Amino acid sequence: MNDPDPLAGHPGRLPRIEFLWFEDCPNQTATRELLAEVVAELALGTPIEDIDATDPAVATNQRFPGSPTIRIDGRDVDPAFEDPGDYTPRCRLYWTDDGLKGRPERSWIVDAMRAALGERSG
Repeated sequence: MNDPDPLAGHPGRLPRIEFLWFEDCPNQTATRELLAEVVAELALGTPIEDIDATDPAVATNQRFPGSPTIRIDGRDVDPAFEDPGDYTPRCRLYWTDDGLKGRPERSWIVDAMRAALGERSG
């Protein structure tokens, strides 16, 4: 057994990862790939719940702030997230260190994953 188990210390305690998007979002594919990379690095085998919020009823039910959205254990990965209260299916923009972008920063996803795994290890 040369490969360390990335979930050692976290058996059966995988974080809940939600990926919310809508059909016309041009940033969903790249963001989905980025999320999958981070999950593979930090919590291999953790399922990603794929939520198509194209339907306004689904968007409202999910409190969808725009596409793409990543939530880990119910928390948005954007550290500055504020619920807009409007859940119309639409694109989402993020204020990043490099300006306004159509997807969250990788470091936010990493930090949110590490926090979720750390909360479970105590």
